[in-house]
Amino acid sequence: MSKQGYHHGNLRQALVDAVLLLIEEKGPNGFTLSEAAKKAGVTPAAVYRHFKGREDLIAEAARQGYEIFADLMEFAYRSGQPSALASFEATGRAYLAFARRYPGHYVAMFESGIGLNRTPELFAIANRANGVLERAAEDLSQRIPKDKRPPAQMFSAHVWALSHGVVELFARGSPGTTSPFPPEDLLESGIGIYLRGLGLVPPD
Repeated sequence: MSKQGYHHGNLRQALVDAVLLLIEEKGPNGFTLSEAAKKAGVTPAAVYRHFKGREDLIAEAARQGYEIFADLMEFAYRSGQPSALASFEATGRAYLAFARRYPGHYVAMFESGIGLNRTPELFAIANRANGVLERAAEDLSQRIPKDKRPPAQMFSAHVWALSHGVVELFARGSPGTTSPFPPEDLLESGIGIYLRGLGLVPPD
């Protein structure tokens, strides 16, 4: 991106795009604001026209990531309808697909140390994304007798944790964490075991 892009009003997004590339290359703490500015083709002083500092820039990358993530989760949820089980499983697979397709956003969201309360916009979109999985869990849990039904937030948190673990250990090429099975198969079998334990799918 050249400095001409700034005059056309593109600097804000150019900086976010630069940060996403730097996050992929160096991690969320491996670069400076000056490096982000240089990658966007502007001086460090120009960054402050749009962001207070480096953390606010990463927070915007995370916000944009959650927006993509929420849309993807919504699409996955709807794709399984009217089956509550299919919708629930689809949201788990969507998590894995997002991490692979948008690694810079994923790291900004989950590994940068940026709190969701940093901006109202970040908090709102993150809640929207989380709410999709909770809704899928709520739909599926209706099959469980009310006195034995786990809270939807707990239900969805378990699957979120399982999905996150598969992504972190086996889907992002972390050193020393190879698996003889594709991440998709690990996630599907793990969710299946969990759902069988709740009596939501029949045993093999």
